[in-house]
Amino acid sequence: MGFLQLHQTDLMLILSGICAILVLFILVTKGLSTRRKSALIIMESSASLLLFFDRYAYIYRGDPSEIAWWMVRISNFCVYFFSLSVLFSFNIYLHDLYCNEFGGKRTSKRLIASHTLYLIGVILVIVSQFTGMYYTFDELNYYHRSYAFMLCYLIPFIVIMLQFSFVIQYNSKLSNSLRIPLILFSTMPVGATLAQIFMYGYSLTNITLVIDVVMLYIFTIIYRNRTLEMADKRELILLRNEQKTMRIIFEQTAEALANAIDAKDKYTHGHSTRVAEYSRKIAILSGLNERECDEVYFAALLHDVGKIGVPDNIINKEGRLTDDEFSEIKKHPVIGRQILSSINRSPYLSIGANFHHERFDGRGYPSGLKGNDIPSIARIIAVADAYDAMTSRRSYRDPLPQVKVREEIVKGMETQFDPSYARVMLSLIDNDTSYVMKETSEVKELAGKNSLTCREYRSVASEGILIQDHIVKIRLFSNPLGKDNSENSIPSFVLFDSLDCRIHDSEKRQKEMNYFEYGELSFDGDYNFPAMRNVVLNVLEEDSKKGTDVSSGICYEIEAVRVSDHLSIRIDNGLRILNFICALPDSTRYVYLALTGENCFLSGVQISKEENPVKGDFIPRIAEKISFIDAPAGDIPNVQIDGWMASYTEGVPLENSLELTFHSKSLPTANLIWHCPFVCIYSSEDGNVDGKDYQRFVLLRFDGENWNSDSSAENTIYVNKSYGFTTWDAWKELNKNGMDCTVSIVRKGNVITVFTENGGISIRCKTVIKSEVSKVYVALTGDQVALTGIKISST
Repeated sequence: MGFLQLHQTDLMLILSGICAILVLFILVTKGLSTRRKSALIIMESSASLLLFFDRYAYIYRGDPSEIAWWMVRISNFCVYFFSLSVLFSFNIYLHDLYCNEFGGKRTSKRLIASHTLYLIGVILVIVSQFTGMYYTFDELNYYHRSYAFMLCYLIPFIVIMLQFSFVIQYNSKLSNSLRIPLILFSTMPVGATLAQIFMYGYSLTNITLVIDVVMLYIFTIIYRNRTLEMADKRELILLRNEQKTMRIIFEQTAEALANAIDAKDKYTHGHSTRVAEYSRKIAILSGLNERECDEVYFAALLHDVGKIGVPDNIINKEGRLTDDEFSEIKKHPVIGRQILSSINRSPYLSIGANFHHERFDGRGYPSGLKGNDIPSIARIIAVADAYDAMTSRRSYRDPLPQVKVREEIVKGMETQFDPSYARVMLSLIDNDTSYVMKETSEVKELAGKNSLTCREYRSVASEGILIQDHIVKIRLFSNPLGKDNSENSIPSFVLFDSLDCRIHDSEKRQKEMNYFEYGELSFDGDYNFPAMRNVVLNVLEEDSKKGTDVSSGICYEIEAVRVSDHLSIRIDNGLRILNFICALPDSTRYVYLALTGENCFLSGVQISKEENPVKGDFIPRIAEKISFIDAPAGDIPNVQIDGWMASYTEGVPLENSLELTFHSKSLPTANLIWHCPFVCIYSSEDGNVDGKDYQRFVLLRFDGENWNSDSSAENTIYVNKSYGFTTWDAWKELNKNGMDCTVSIVRKGNVITVFTENGGISIRCKTVIKSEVSKVYVALTGDQVALTGIKISST
């Protein structure tokens, strides 16, 4: 306490200055009600003046000079007056809380009583100046307590207790940032006053009161900031919800409009939505930000809005359009632009509608724009629109197989499509191994069902079941259709290959789908396989006691597997086992089994596939292996690649420079652009493709595409078509006839450059390997191609 007594006046000066500064802060503070702001200004001003005069009362006591005589009396009066003023302003503060925070409509009686006691206290302080009832001064100008001294503490004490009871009553409605200072304001001065009664000479009550005033300001500002922050958050949430609601309304309106457009054409149901989804995927993979991807999506969703202005009889015409009808259709981009141009805040909508039929080579409509002059949104939509058109059913055709669609996208690069966005579409196609990105059609027999009703032979047939080197197990029940047909009730398989996994009878569709039929096989053992090179049937009779009750249907258990150019089909009906071994005409075509039959109902169909492939000698060979590489070998053995990267040449080490020359010829079954040679650059511990620690840096196809297998390298490819290139059909024909190829490869450290030119397609690829690799290898591979006479020249 000696320290406090020694430095008491300095502490008073500091606190008085703080309160004066806080008055300035309060004046510029926003976000407080007028009443609460006034209360804080009165409170801080009173606190500042309270300690200011209390300090001078201590400084001039005991000084007999005339100025000291006046200063002591004025200072003590101000101390008592401003002490009450602090409580009065606190009362105003509580009244503001009562009205604004607690929802009070009438003034609290306790606060009215506090106001009244304040007025009484002020009057008694004034009276005390003339009567000496609170304090007196001796001839040395020293302050002394008088007979009514306790009364000057009693009135403030009662006021504080009334205020404290008010705070306690509404405690549950107060936040912590207000509850703490209000309780301290109502309790700390009481404790200080009690202490001061017994510790004469200290100004504990006043100092404590001023500290409470400072704390109240600080916590008020904290409360104000939190309130404003919460208000800002609520406003932000409301704004976000409003934006979300507006976006939902916009989306639903756009989707409703798109659906209305698609409803005009019975063959384009869902077209706009699918194009929008494909366009968004292209935009994402092209590195566009979220806002740009959304713009692409909505522009694509409404790209065909102009079809509203095209007559329904043209849109829904069966078959192909006449030139005049197509001229009417070509007006829909301009009509769409006119409709959407009124949406000023979303100009990208009219851009997508107006330019999505422009071609990269400038031969599109309506404006004949070329290359990058076509807005990027329209270039993206053009690719997505063409893809969906090819993968959807039309009045004059079924959806095209995915491989055909892919080939058309490749053919359209740099002519119909922007090559950069076309490559992204190709990547989406290649990753869509289950062909999900297409129009969903009605489910047919055994495509999601487990039964098939067959009356006339091949009147209905299931979709094809692909047979590869994993054993496929099929279990089914067969019942005759009617008692009279029990003897002629026979299930059958049709063996075929087709791009869409379906049987086709029309010559046109067979050509479009590259349809090839191996033959037919009945479950009674009869077969007709005109396309097979050889067929061997082994029949094993079983114990008749094990046979299935024919009256309840025959249960068939079938196992089928293919190894290279041989096929095995095992049919067990409980009475005998038929084991077919077929020598296929080649090892490149797929083999599908389609269930059909005559006068039978096939039910309970279950299809499963074993997890592990069979070994290469699982099927006994009944015909010589078909080879297209009987020509003389070069420095390394010839290689025949029957399917996508099904075989490789030996790995050739790449140290400085390397030149590979060879003869390439696509197999007789090849019919796609990428049925050509590939160059694979890689590293592995044993030098073999797919060997230990295998890393593929680049897979370069002679049709101009390149594939990265991982992030271990960065590739830059340049593809140019010279005068030697005419059309892709001519390119495929050149591969079928065979051509001599040269590949030049140069390695400088981790930078590898590959150059080759074949059939008018010039390819230069720069590969930068990102990590230190000591051994790099080159291997040739491809798809449905034979590579012979491979010569290696290295330096």
